[in-house]
Amino acid sequence: MNSILALVIGLAAIGIGYFFYAKTINKNVLQPDEKKATPAKMYMDGVDFTPANRNVLFGYQFKSIAALGPILGPIIAVQWGWLPALLWIILGTFFIGWVQDYTSIMIGVREEGKSFGALSYQLISPRSRMILLFFIYFYLWLIMGSFGIQVGYNLLTNVAVPLGVIIVILVGILAGQMTYKWKKDIILTSVITVVLSFVGIWLSTLQPVRDFFSLLYGYHLAEDGKTLVSPTLFLTVTQAKFIGSLMVVIICYFGAVLPIWRWAQPINYVAFWIVFLGILGGVVGLLIWRPGMGDFPAFTGFTVKGLGPLWPILFVTIACGAISGWHSLVSSSGTARQLEKETDALYVGGGAMFLEMFFAVVAFLTATVAFGGLKGYTDAGGGAGAAKVFAVGLATFMNHWGLPMTLGTVYGSVFLTLMALTIMYLVVRFMRVASAEALGDKMPIMKNVHVGTIIALLLTLALIWLVPFLQIWVVFGAANQLMASLALLLVTLWLKSKGKKYQWTLWPFLFMFVTTIAALLYKAYESFVLNLPKIADPVANKIASVGQFATAQIVIGVVSLVLVLAALLLAWDALKAFRAPAAKAAAQAKA
Repeated sequence: MNSILALVIGLAAIGIGYFFYAKTINKNVLQPDEKKATPAKMYMDGVDFTPANRNVLFGYQFKSIAALGPILGPIIAVQWGWLPALLWIILGTFFIGWVQDYTSIMIGVREEGKSFGALSYQLISPRSRMILLFFIYFYLWLIMGSFGIQVGYNLLTNVAVPLGVIIVILVGILAGQMTYKWKKDIILTSVITVVLSFVGIWLSTLQPVRDFFSLLYGYHLAEDGKTLVSPTLFLTVTQAKFIGSLMVVIICYFGAVLPIWRWAQPINYVAFWIVFLGILGGVVGLLIWRPGMGDFPAFTGFTVKGLGPLWPILFVTIACGAISGWHSLVSSSGTARQLEKETDALYVGGGAMFLEMFFAVVAFLTATVAFGGLKGYTDAGGGAGAAKVFAVGLATFMNHWGLPMTLGTVYGSVFLTLMALTIMYLVVRFMRVASAEALGDKMPIMKNVHVGTIIALLLTLALIWLVPFLQIWVVFGAANQLMASLALLLVTLWLKSKGKKYQWTLWPFLFMFVTTIAALLYKAYESFVLNLPKIADPVANKIASVGQFATAQIVIGVVSLVLVLAALLLAWDALKAFRAPAAKAAAQAKA
């Protein structure tokens, strides 16, 4: 397989999927009305309900949905071979991914900006609201843990990364001020803020900056005289990892409590350009270089050691590049409350998802072609070192049009950090909303935005410090895809209640629901049956202590089973709601 052919396949899927399939559904089923008032206009409060320019909202949507999933997922998944990974990226987006994102916006717009909790109460049953909120909270917690490890441990501990990230955040705040307070032209705002962001990334590569963060992190040479290490503070948490994880929670705190126009939307918009230009730069490098996959196999086998069987695990390992439940939360509770016109929904929701699919293809190529083949990919870190594989792989692509490898690698690392952080503070925002909605009536203190946020961040730190990344990642992926299936379930019930065609959302729901339940059950089996008996094995147990290893397995196993139980209860109530009109009609016919 040649890299150019993979890009062509991705572009063809976008052309057919967006311009034919999606537009046909948009025209014939949902039928958006440009003149109909949206929740953003009806309930404009300057906090959550804020009408936004469709191009700004597209950037916000893309940066809010595209995090580490479409990057790390494909890089991990190619361990089954390049063919299964590429097929799932393309076909998953074509038949399921854009469907969920677009319909989640439309259901939010048509139902006055209601959250999924309120919609589940309306469409399924009163108890389903609490079940869904409970499920969502646990699921979001897993996102924070999996992304938090990558950012706090692997990215921000690189001394060339923190300053660039901080400057981009400050520039994003400036973009919000220029757009909403100073009323500056969006083109002028974009040019100024993007240029300043790239200057910040360049400044972060300077030696005095690197020396400062090296001193802050306590880096020194190990006994071998070659490796830089940071002193261990507790468990496996070093000084560098401790500071990195604290930086994550501080950034997420502000993103969760400040108005969306002040922090999340403008920072995500600026970060969109950093990401988009990185994708473009990588594609240009690929077009110049035109590498093949070398000895990278199309298929390595049904089971991958350390991950599990291709079905169901592959379909949850690529957690966002094909389909993601996180997108449904962003689309329904975020984007739907900012949509200026109903006719913008397909462009923003469907368009951003298809762009993310193309992004996932580029990430897939950093693993399969950037290092010359399977051996190069493995030597670069393989699935366990997915963040490094992407940063170095993207830098390798851009190096073919002249960008120095050092700057390119730092750019790739800042790119990855922004991809995660711009999602994480939205995740915390949704966590504190979910906890307030679920517990606020009985515990009024949970309605306080600061209390809900701090609790979510303390739980995040516990997960980051206790559980290894790959174990969290697969469970997060399963929970993520299960959330997607539940979103599709709500949309299916809503379409049916409106008398519209619903089969195009029903079948994707069924496939994702069965697959993700199987994946979570497998992870519970792996934790309790395969891993726990190995707690005293020094080879299997590579973390700080037997106690920590056992705790990690119990956390993963229990969370997996809790999510399965919540999803099954919700599906049972949904089945009764789905059959209720038919049962009522049959009773009336007999009478």
